Amino acid sequence: MAVLVLGVLVAAALLAGYLPRRNTTQQLDSAAAKLRNTPLIVNAAKVTRAPNLTDVSFPGSITPITEAYMYARAAGYLKRRYVDIGDRVSAGQLLAEIDAPDLDQQVTQAQAALSQAEGQLGQAEATLQQLIATRDLAAVTWQRYQVLTKTGAVSRQAGDTQMTAAKTAEANVTAGEKNVVAARDFVRASKATLDRLVTLQGYEKVTSPFAGVVTARNVDIGALISATGSTQGPTRPSPAAPSDVPSSGEIFRVAQIGRLRVLVSLPQSEAAGIHVGQPASVSVEELPNRLFPGQITRTSNALDAASRTLLTEVQVANPTGVLLPGMYTTVRFATNREVPPFLVPDASLVVEADGTTLAVLRPLSQQDSEKAASKGVDKTVLARARIVHFQKVQPGRDYGTTLEILDGLHDGEYVVVDPGDAVKEGAIVQMAESAAASNSKEARGSSK
Repeated sequence: MAVLVLGVLVAAALLAGYLPRRNTTQQLDSAAAKLRNTPLIVNAAKVTRAPNLTDVSFPGSITPITEAYMYARAAGYLKRRYVDIGDRVSAGQLLAEIDAPDLDQQVTQAQAALSQAEGQLGQAEATLQQLIATRDLAAVTWQRYQVLTKTGAVSRQAGDTQMTAAKTAEANVTAGEKNVVAARDFVRASKATLDRLVTLQGYEKVTSPFAGVVTARNVDIGALISATGSTQGPTRPSPAAPSDVPSSGEIFRVAQIGRLRVLVSLPQSEAAGIHVGQPASVSVEELPNRLFPGQITRTSNALDAASRTLLTEVQVANPTGVLLPGMYTTVRFATNREVPPFLVPDASLVVEADGTTLAVLRPLSQQDSEKAASKGVDKTVLARARIVHFQKVQPGRDYGTTLEILDGLHDGEYVVVDPGDAVKEGAIVQMAESAAASNSKEARGSSK
């Protein structure tokens, strides 16, 4: 009897320990099965449109509104120099004088040639007057001889002689008139030669074509100016070498800096939003917190075939001269885009060897839903379930936390934020509660 009681007690003890363990095992197995059949939860973000009006900034280069490379037309030696780099000059101001004695002698020679031509013209005109008088006398004599010949007072031979003399006198007058015309033409040619040389002689004085600042000087007193108008000196070792050192090239360089132009190369994506008259702002790193208002004055109206950029000119006022030609600057434009690109979180971008992609979440098809339900996926979970598709996209501007997508997305799509290795093509996942709730709210709103 005692043995039977002892066996019952042992069995009860074993049963009391086994049943909780079995229940715990069943619960764990059930939880593991549910976990296996529950899609991965991912953070998702809805694709939105970027604002139509946006600011874009691009680097530019400042150049003078007008810049003249000045070459002399007279060959000789520099006699005097009145300006240096940095000097402000007015329009027509004398900058330098060139000593060209050979040109001066050519002017003197041309003046003598003109005087000689005018003397020849006077002689030809006097000769013509003499020939005219001789022709008139011969014509009168021939008329008289005609009457005498008819009456027989003189022989016909004498009459023919007077007739020939009259015709000869007429021909001499015609020749004299042509000589006068030729002499006049020679006077005009001599005067044109003198005027040309006098004009060249005027180039011995180098003057400024407009008001501005002397930005380069390549001459000094005694420098030889060649027939091409450039100075004969050493070649500057590099374009960046100081331009105040005399060297070969232009004599002076004068620039207008009261108003400057900034040249900017805009990419093709921004070219459609740029038009003449649009405002812009210019800034330089050396002048922080200071913006210079400008305006787009012209564009090339064609993209460069090599860089696919649009050359754009922005003009900016510079009354105080604080901006200098050659400065590197940043130009900011406010562009209005008719079809703005999409915006996605920067962490959603996946860069692979074959391109840039995004994990786009698409609704499950009927077949995908039935397949997931057959595997034990809960119906409430299926409402948030989506299927992953890696879509190739074309990224645009990077704003740090968000990124523009120029091509590859559609309105209303969701993308996975920070996708891990478990997020693969065709995988079924469920959106996090916040994204799913937002999606359901939008669906209810659209149904109303």
